[in-house]
Parts: sequence; C-alpha cells; structure tokens
Amino acid sequence: MTSTPGTAPGTPPGGRSRLRRRAGTAAVAALLLAGVPAGAAVSADAGTPKTATGPQGQKLTVSATTGLDPAGQRIRVQGEGYGLTTGIYVALCKDNGDNRVPSPCLGGADMSGGSKTSQWIVPPGDPYEGDLASAFGPGGTFDVEIEITEKGDGLDCAEVACSVVTRADHRAAGNRTQDVRIPVAFAGQEPGEPGGGEGVDVPAGTVSYRPAAEFTTAGKPLDLLLHPDSKKLYAGADNLLDTADVDERGLHVLNPEDGTSESWISQAPGSTGALRASAAARIAGPLPGDGVVYNYPLRGVGSAKSGDEAASGVWLTGSTITDIAPGTTPDTVLVAQGATLSEIERATGTATRTLTLPGGTQFAAAPERGAVWYTDFTAGKLHRVDLASFTVTGSFDLPGGPGGMAGFTETDPATGAVWVGVDRSVLVFDAAGTLVKTLVGKDLARDAAFDTATGRAYVVWQDGGDLSDPANDNNGTLTVYGTEDFAPAAKDLSLPGNHSQAGAASLAVEPGGATVFVTSPAEGRITRLVRQVSPLVTHAPEDLTAEEGEEVALTAEAEGTPEPTVRWQVSTDGAQTWQDVEGATEPALTFTARTAQDGYRYRAEFRNDVGTTRTAAVTLTVTPATGGDSGGDTGGDTGGTGDTSNGAAGTGGDGTTGSDGGTQSSGGSTTDGSGSTGTTTGDPGSTGTATGDPGSTGTTGTTGTTGTTGTTGGSTAAAGGSTGTAGSSGSTVGGGVAGGTGTAATSGGGSLAATGATVMSVTLAAAALVGTGVLVHRRARRRTEGAL
Repeated sequence: MTSTPGTAPGTPPGGRSRLRRRAGTAAVAALLLAGVPAGAAVSADAGTPKTATGPQGQKLTVSATTGLDPAGQRIRVQGEGYGLTTGIYVALCKDNGDNRVPSPCLGGADMSGGSKTSQWIVPPGDPYEGDLASAFGPGGTFDVEIEITEKGDGLDCAEVACSVVTRADHRAAGNRTQDVRIPVAFAGQEPGEPGGGEGVDVPAGTVSYRPAAEFTTAGKPLDLLLHPDSKKLYAGADNLLDTADVDERGLHVLNPEDGTSESWISQAPGSTGALRASAAARIAGPLPGDGVVYNYPLRGVGSAKSGDEAASGVWLTGSTITDIAPGTTPDTVLVAQGATLSEIERATGTATRTLTLPGGTQFAAAPERGAVWYTDFTAGKLHRVDLASFTVTGSFDLPGGPGGMAGFTETDPATGAVWVGVDRSVLVFDAAGTLVKTLVGKDLARDAAFDTATGRAYVVWQDGGDLSDPANDNNGTLTVYGTEDFAPAAKDLSLPGNHSQAGAASLAVEPGGATVFVTSPAEGRITRLVRQVSPLVTHAPEDLTAEEGEEVALTAEAEGTPEPTVRWQVSTDGAQTWQDVEGATEPALTFTARTAQDGYRYRAEFRNDVGTTRTAAVTLTVTPATGGDSGGDTGGDTGGTGDTSNGAAGTGGDGTTGSDGGTQSSGGSTTDGSGSTGTTTGDPGSTGTATGDPGSTGTTGTTGTTGTTGTTGGSTAAAGGSTGTAGSSGSTVGGGVAGGTGTAATSGGGSLAATGATVMSVTLAAAALVGTGVLVHRRARRRTEGAL
C-alpha cells in the first residue's frame, strides 16, 4: 500500500520509486551496528561474539550465544554508550519482547553484589559503587562476566525464549531505555531469531486447538479411527442410556466435517453365528480402501465398511477380549484375552499362535519393529514380546509400583517408543525398554495417538468425575508433545465435562495434525478440534537508508491459522511509543522519505484469533539529496575561471561538484607546475589561457574565483587560488587536487600569465555570479517539486 499525506507520523506522501541500500561488506557491517533495534543479534557467525544496539545507541556484545552448556557456562558481556545517570543489571532473562521488561532473570535483581549470574553496573560516584556494584567506565562502558544456566530462579530457557540483557536497575524499574537484548540458546536449542517476530500475548507460532463442532450422532462413543484412504470417521459405540428410545450400539460411519451419519452397522454375529445388536468396543485398524476390523463384546472379531447392513465376524472361545490390534498378515489379528495373547485368522477364528503371560490385559503392537508391548498394571510390569518367536524377550518395571489405574498402551510408529498411561502420568519407554520420560498431568491419562508427519503425540486426559475429590473439576484435558524432545507442542486445551465415570475417552488425529477428534462417553459426544497458530513472521523488514525525496518500501509477511491481518506502526521517539500508520494494512508499506523521518522506527504487527506478533523494529535513515546530474549543469553559465597549479608537478584537478543541485564548472582546467597550459571558458564566450609559473608552489591547488583578468608577463591573477564561487551557490571551480609541494596557495598566490584573451570585469563577474545563483536555485527547486 502507499500511505497518504498527513495521516500519521511517518506517513509522508507517495513519490517515485528509487530505493537505495548500502552495499559492500563494510557498509553492511556499519548498517547492522548502527541500525539494529534492541535485542536483534547482528553477527551471523555463531562462533563469534554477537552485538546489538539499544534505543539510545547503546552497544551490547556477548561472547557466546549458541550451544551453551545447560549445566552452566561463563560468558563475557561488554557494553558501551550507556547513560551515566542510570544503573543497569546485566543478566540472563526471559525475553518478553520489544518495550516489555525482561523478566524473570537468572539471579534475580542482585542488590547484594554477591551473585555470579548477574552484574550491577552504576554511574561513577553512585552510593552503591564498590562492593555492591561496579561503575561504568569512560563513555558508559563496562566489561563483566556472568555464569548462566538453562534453568534456575523461576527461569527455564528450555521452555521460553531467553536473552542476555541489560535493563535499568530496581531504582528505575519502569525505564525501558536501557533494555538491550541478545537471544541465546543452550545446547540442543536454536536461538530466537528476529525474523520470527515477538509474540505479544503468546509466543510467535504458538499452536493451540479450539472446538469447531460437536457430533452427537454416534451414541456413546468408545473408540475412533479416521480411515487413511476413505477419510471417513469410524466410531465404535455403545448405547447411551439418555436416549432410551434408540439402541445406538454398533459401528458408526460419520462425515468428519459435520458429523452426519453415513452408515450405521448395528448387527454382528453372536456365539451361535446369528446376527444380533452389538456394540463396537475397540477398533483394531483399517481395511484397505475403506472399512475397519473391530472387537464387539464379548468375544467377537468383526469387520465392516460404510454401507454394510451387518458386520461379518467370528466368535472366539475362551475369556473376554480385552484388546485387539492388526496381526502380522492382512488376514490375521492379535487378540488379548486377559493374560493370553493370540494371533487368529479373521475368517475362521482359529488361533495360529498363543502366548500366556504372568498377567496383563492390554497391549500395543509395533510390527515395523517386530514387537508387542504387553502391560500388566496390576503387577506394575511392562513385557516385550518378540513377534517372530512369540516369546517374552524383556520385562520392565512401571514406576509407581503395582496397582496403578490402567490407562492406555500405545506405540509411536516413527520412533518405536511405547507410551503407557498410568493414573495421572504417561510413561515413555524407548524401543529398548528404557524409561526416557515421565509426563505428569492433572487428570487421568486415557488415550494417545501419534502424527508421524509432524512428530507429535496427542494425549487425552479425563477427570476422575468424583467431585468430592478436590483433585477433580469434571473437566478433561488435551495435551500435545513432540515425540523427540517431549516438549509441549501446543497449548493445553480444557475439555469441559469429559470425565471417566461412564467410560474412557479416545481420540483420532488427521495426518498433519490440523484436526483432532476426541470422544466424551459420559456426554455421548465427539468433539472436532481444529488447529490454530498465532502469527509467525516469515519475512521481516530490514533497516534501510534513502535520500530525501526517494520512495522507500518496507515489507513483512507472516503465517498463521487463521490467516493473520497486518498493520504497520511507527515510532518517532526511539521505540518508546508506537502509533498505527493510518491505512497501512498491507504486507508492503511504501512512502516518500523525508529528512524529518531520519531515525524513525517501523514495525509490522500481525494478528489473528490466537495472538499478536510484531516484527523487530527497523530504522529508517534519511540523507540529504545529492542532486541530479553527474555532468556539468549550470556552472558554465558564469565567466571563465582562473587556473591554479601545483608546485611540484602535481596534477591539477578540474571543476568539482557543487553542493546544490550537483552543478560544476565547465571551465577552469588546471595545469602542473611545468608550464603546461590550461584553458578557461567564460559563459559570454570570453576565453583566456593561463600558464603556470614554474616557480609557483602550493600543496593543494585551491580553487579560483571567477575568470577575472590575468595580465601578461606573469602578473598575478586576481585572487588566484582563493575559493571560487562561480557556478552555483556553493560550487567550486578550477581547484587543483592535493599532492603539490610547498605552502598552501593563498589569495594572490600562483602567478598566471595571460595570453591576451578577452576578460570580464570584476563587476560583470559579480553580476554573473548573482544571476547564476538565482538560476541554479530555480532549477534545483523545479527538480524538487517534480518529485512530490
């Protein structure tokens, strides 16, 4: 968008486009050091110190910022340009973004002087200087060391963005002018990058889920499967007592978008082979194309797809089926009947292999790793069964001992880890059976599902439902974790009314994690949850420099769900206060740079339903316009200029560029001291040649005034060597370059021999100067107005 004049500070009228940026290594380095807003790291090499600038031009440098030792590491912190009226703390703190106090900090606010994790720097002569605090050096400098760790004093840099910062001490806690921040990262982390933006209410890129729909078309839902091929949602269900007029048992096939019923398979073969109404207790897995294999009470193994009038299935002998999973071939399934694990043929119900364990009711298969993990909650044991030999190859203790409340047993297809829900915890064992993580929740762990596309694990927790227990509030929770680091990958979501009194909750995850389905048996409801992401900046604006009158462009982009909106903001006081730029609601902000905007800071603010994220502030530097054409413009309109020469064969310079409009003289060539001839040309056509006196000297052949008369025979040219004013206002003409020897030429120095050329009088020359000045002024003005 192009802003309109007079709408807000920093929104000048539009103009012609000509953006100029610094180029070259040295220029880029200077730009970074001079223009980076507070908190922006400017060194790209992780092995070198990082430097950032503050709102008052302070420079902060940190010796190391990446791969820091979580257990503790000493780093060097240096500063310069800090005010000598305000004390500061130097510390590792939670980075809360631009113009927000960095807090909490490792070591807290050290007012004792004994902390090694923070340093207190005060102005010279401050009452606290000495044992409690160090004093600034000349120019507001300091050089200290601090010892930092990943966690401590209420700060956990594994969970939040951290920076080494300076901030005003406790006597000026609200003063943000001393805030300078450099993001740091400990081993295994990546440092915060300005390009990602600063989250205002939640961190940039925060993932969360919100309810988008509720389905009540599947009775009392017990288990879920989102078919990978047909994309239909299968729900195994029992009858919901609240709807006594309809028996809702069976396998329900739903449209995952709105929950409408596409099919309902309520009949399955019983013990005699006759069809009967049967619940669908546990879904084993999908059939190719469409349909599922499932268990129906008490010992039925059935299969059905959308449109079937009844399920096909077999009735097993023995005890009640407690768990089911796909077998080692497409025609078999694994079935747990208490502590007995069998692989059976789906068509006949014949067991091809059977194993009896010391105890257990529940298992999870990892066929890609040839294993089955069998859980005995009563005895507090986890057994590993080798699928090839169908024997137990390992047994492991469940922390907490025997008798834990059974939750779930699930395997992560990507890593082979087994996740076991026990009471209010989830125990994660790696593929070798080593406990690697314990996740603790406030509710009962009931089910887990994995999305291999994103490496996320989803866990549904149910409230106990007994409101006489202070630990219960009748609300469940959905949590999301990374399967590699087990860190929270989304904000926890409360599930109101989801308790365990009427059955265990289950869930299904759409590949990619955009949609999650969670059951609530007590309410007869399936909730469809959709992912939303707070804005994350993918392209941030950069500091730039422009000439007066040039059009500049700032661009920023961000991603998020829902798609974020953008608005641009400007600060005229060094990022202390911000105003919206009126009408600036597009990714690009363009306007014509004016000198009054030099030093203004700009940022883009992105918003959606989840949160607000701002780009780091960038600085606009506006320089005076250098003028138009590189060649001579109006300098030749005056009379000829006197020549000067260098004393020791130095090379004379030609007419130089003026400061107003870029004008330069067309005449006034200079010669060296050997006696070579230089010519000058006056505007009226008067011409004269001047010959340098071999004996004249001068280190810098300074410019002559106008082409005043030079007499023959080596007489001195009028004011030869004095500063010339011919051409435009402020232009210099006829000047020699440095390099000659001897003393500097002064008015009347540098003798010139006239060759009999016609000359202008001093009066006419003065008149020409005045006229030329007016002419140049008018021409320059016309060019400026043309850019508006």
